Amino acid sequence: MMKTIPELFEGSVAKYPDNVLVWEKEDGQYKGISFSEIKKRVYRFTAGLMALGVEKGDRIALLSEGRSEWLISELAILYLGAINIPLSVKINEPDELSFRIKHAECRWVICSERQAEKVRNIKKNIPKVGTFIIIGRANTLNKQEKSYRDIFENGEKRLPELKEKITRIWQSVKPDDLANISYTSGTTADPKGIMLSHRNYTANVEQANTLMNVTEDFVTLLILPWDHSFAHTVGLYTLIRQGASMAVVEVGKTLMETLRNIPKNIKEVKPTFLLSVPALSKNFRKNIEAGIHAKGKITEALFRQALKTAYAYNGIGWDKGKGWRKILKPMVQLYDKILFSKIREGFGGRLQFFVGGGALLDIDLQRFFYAIGIPVYQGYGLSEASPVISSNGPDLHKMGSSGYLVKNIELKICDEKGNQLPQGEKGEIVIRGENVMKGYWKNETATAEALKDGWLYTGDMGFMDKDGFLYVLGRFKSLLIGNDGEKYSPEGIEEALVEQSRYIEQCMLFNNQSAYTTGLVYPNIPALKAALKELDLTNENTDYARIMLELIKTDIDQFLSGGRYENMFPGRWLPAAVGIMEEPFTEENHMLNSTMKMVRNRVVEHYKELIDYLYSASGKDILNDKNMKVIQKMIKN
Repeated sequence: MMKTIPELFEGSVAKYPDNVLVWEKEDGQYKGISFSEIKKRVYRFTAGLMALGVEKGDRIALLSEGRSEWLISELAILYLGAINIPLSVKINEPDELSFRIKHAECRWVICSERQAEKVRNIKKNIPKVGTFIIIGRANTLNKQEKSYRDIFENGEKRLPELKEKITRIWQSVKPDDLANISYTSGTTADPKGIMLSHRNYTANVEQANTLMNVTEDFVTLLILPWDHSFAHTVGLYTLIRQGASMAVVEVGKTLMETLRNIPKNIKEVKPTFLLSVPALSKNFRKNIEAGIHAKGKITEALFRQALKTAYAYNGIGWDKGKGWRKILKPMVQLYDKILFSKIREGFGGRLQFFVGGGALLDIDLQRFFYAIGIPVYQGYGLSEASPVISSNGPDLHKMGSSGYLVKNIELKICDEKGNQLPQGEKGEIVIRGENVMKGYWKNETATAEALKDGWLYTGDMGFMDKDGFLYVLGRFKSLLIGNDGEKYSPEGIEEALVEQSRYIEQCMLFNNQSAYTTGLVYPNIPALKAALKELDLTNENTDYARIMLELIKTDIDQFLSGGRYENMFPGRWLPAAVGIMEEPFTEENHMLNSTMKMVRNRVVEHYKELIDYLYSASGKDILNDKNMKVIQKMIKN
C-alpha cells in the first residue's frame, strides 16, 4: 500500500509511464505531458531546491494558478520531506497573505509571475523568507528573487550527484509526516492552518475511490483553484493514483478572462468528469438556459416540457425509472436525442458527471443537470478531513442528500453533550478515520475543540437516513435560533429564495433568539426594471422603488401560507422583515470567502445597524425609509 505521496506518485509512474498526466496549452494547443516526463521534471526541480538549501520539515508557500509547475513544485517539496503551504490566488489583502506565510514560518515562497506583485508588496512583513521563486516570464527579478527556470536548470545539472540522496530522502518520509498546512478560507480574522499528513491524503484518495470508479481513460479540466482541498484530493492525487489526466485552464490576462476561457477549454479538452461548486453549477445552468432562450419560444417551450418529463422519470435518483416512471422512458430518450445530447456537446460530448463539493447544492440544480444527462453527484467534506467524507455516485444516488459514506470511515451524529443520537435524528456530524487531520498548526486550543479521542467534531449539522445516506443541513454557527431556543438551518431557505425569485440575487437570514426572522436581500435591479416594462409601469409618475419592493415581497410571500411553495419551509423561519443591502457579497468586501461561501459573521457585523432596524416597528415594513432610499439610489446608478 502506498502511504506517502512520493510512493503514490512513483507507483503510478511505474504503472502508467506513457499515460498523459497533464494537458497544458502550448502555442494555442493542448499538449500532453506524460507521467514519466513529469517525474523527470520533479527530480530536476527537487535537485534545484536541494541545492538552494531546502531541508526536511521546511515550510514553502506556493501561490500560483493551476499549471504543470504547480504540481511539479508540490511534489518536489514533498520529495524533500518539506511541507507545502498552498495559498489561494484569490487572496488580495496583504494582511491575509502575510499572516499565512508568517504563521507557517515559511523560508521560501514559490509564486507565478501573475502573483509576484502581491508577494513583493509584503516582503517587509515576512522577513524569514529568504528566497522568492518566480514561475513564468518575470521581466525583472528583484533582490532575493530567482526564476523557476534557473532553479530547474541548476537542478538538471546537479541531479547526477544528488539523485541518490533525493531517493534516500523521499523513501525516508513517513506516512505521519506533514505534507500540507492548508489554511481555512479566511472566515475569521486569523485563519487556522490545517495540518494534513501524507497518509491523510493517500487514505482519502483510497476512500474517495470506493464511491467513484475513476479509470485511466478519465480526463478532467481542473477548474477549481488547485490549493482547494477538494481539487487537491479528488483532482490531483486521485487522478495520479488512477493513471488518469488533468487539463489546465488557460490563464488569461485577468481573472475574468481566465473564467471566460473555461467554456472554450471544456470543448477543447472534452472532459469525462468535472469538479464543481454551486457557484459554477449555477453559471453553467444560466448559460444553458440563455442558449435555449436565444433559439426562440418554440425551442424554449419544448425544453421546459422535456425537463418536466425528465424530472418525473428521474425522481430523486434513487427511484429513477422505477414503478410507473417506466412509461416515461421512450419520451425521455426522445428528448435526450433531440435536445439534451446537443447541450452535452457544449461540454465536449464526453462529460459523464460533475462531482459537487463546497456548499450545499440545491436540489433544483441537481434535478436540472440529472435531466440533461450530466448528473451532479453532491458530496460532503471539509479540509480537516482531507476532505472527502461522503458522496453520491453512479451506483448510490439520492438527490438532496450528500451521499453515501466512503469506506474505512466512522461517522456518528451527536447531540450538544456529545452523546450519539439514533438514526434519523439531527445533530453534529462527528467522524473518525485515517483522513482526519493531525490538528491546527500552532493552535492547541482550536485543536482540542475539534479533535476529541480521535474523533473530528465538524461543526456541521446533519442526519443519516434509513438507507445510509448522509444529509448535511448546514453549519451550527449559522443556525437561526428562535426566542424559544429552537434552531433551524437557513441555507436551504436562502437558496430557495434566490432560485425561485428572479428579483433576489443574494440573501442572508438572521435570527438570534428573537420573535421573528429577518432577511437581508441584494436585489436584481435589471430584472426588476424588466418587470416594470413588462407591466407597462414606466411612465414618469411611477413610484419605481415602492413597486420593486412589493415585487420582492410578493416573491417571498410565495413561501407563506397560500403561496406556491407554502409547505417548503416552516413559516417562523421565513423573513418577516426584509432589509435591502447596498452592496452584494463579494470576495473584495470579504463577505464571500475564496470558495464563494458567505462569511456570515462579517455580513452580520457589516449590516448590524440594518438588522437592528428590522427588529423595530418601522423597520418591519418592507416599504420602510431605509429600503426606499437604497432602491432609489440603485435605480439612479
